[in-house]
Amino acid sequence: MSRRPGIPTRRFGDSSGGLFSSSKSRSSPLTIGLVVVGGLFLVGYLYRGSGGFSSRLESVSRVEGDYLCSGEVQQAIPILQKAYGDSMHKVLHVGPDTCYVVSKLQKEEETEAWGIEPYDIEDADNNCKALIRKGSVRVADIKFPLPYRPKSFSLVIVSDALDYLSPRYLNKTLPDLVRVSADGVVIFTGFPSTQKAKVADVSKFGRAAKMRSSSWWVRFFLQINLEENEAASKKFEQASTKSSYVPRCQVFHLKSLH
Repeated sequence: MSRRPGIPTRRFGDSSGGLFSSSKSRSSPLTIGLVVVGGLFLVGYLYRGSGGFSSRLESVSRVEGDYLCSGEVQQAIPILQKAYGDSMHKVLHVGPDTCYVVSKLQKEEETEAWGIEPYDIEDADNNCKALIRKGSVRVADIKFPLPYRPKSFSLVIVSDALDYLSPRYLNKTLPDLVRVSADGVVIFTGFPSTQKAKVADVSKFGRAAKMRSSSWWVRFFLQINLEENEAASKKFEQASTKSSYVPRCQVFHLKSLH
C-alpha cells in the first residue's frame, strides 16, 4: 500500500483567515494531481465494468479460471498469416465468442471474415448484434450440415466447439468443416485435464467439454479419412518459434478435400 502523504505543518489559522477562508486558499499541485489520477482510475474501472471491448476480449479467454481457445485464436492471427499467407483472405471462424474473433479478423488488411456461433447468444453485446444483423455472424448448430457451398471459404478456423461434441457428431461435423474450406481447417482445442464437469457448461452446451489428447485426435482424423496438413503445420511451428509464440491450446492443421 502506498503511504499517505504527510499533513502540512502550516496551521490553518496563521494569516490565512482560518479554516473557512477557502475562497483565498489554493489547492496544492500535489492535491490536484492526486484528484486527476484518481479520476482516471475511476473512469477506467467503470469502462471495464460496463463491458468495455478490451475487458470483454480478456473475459472470453477465461471462464471460471479455465483457458478458452477462442482467445488463443486472436493471439495466433499473426502466426496464421505467416503460415497460410493468401489463404487468410476469406476466413470462417466456428466456435463460442466468434463475434470477437471475427471483429479481430475484419481489422486485418485484405481479410474477409465470417463466424458461426454454435450456441445461443444470450448475452451478446451491441458489437455482436451488429455483426449478426449484417450477416457476418450467424447462430447455427454444427451437428447439422453447414449452410454453405463446398469451398466457400479459403480457411476455416475452429476453436472450443469440437470439445463439446461426442464422436458420433464429430464423424459428421469435421468432414463438413473440411468440405466448406478451400485451403484447409485449423483446429484449436484444449489440453486434457482432470477437471470435473461444470453445471454451467452442461446447461449451455448440453454436455461438459471433453478435452482429448493429441494422439486421440490423430487417430480420429485417420479414422474418418482426414489428412493432416504437414506443410502448414511446419510453417506454423516455424513462425511460432521466430515470434516466441507458445500456444496454450493444441493446434491441428487439416487439408481440404480435393
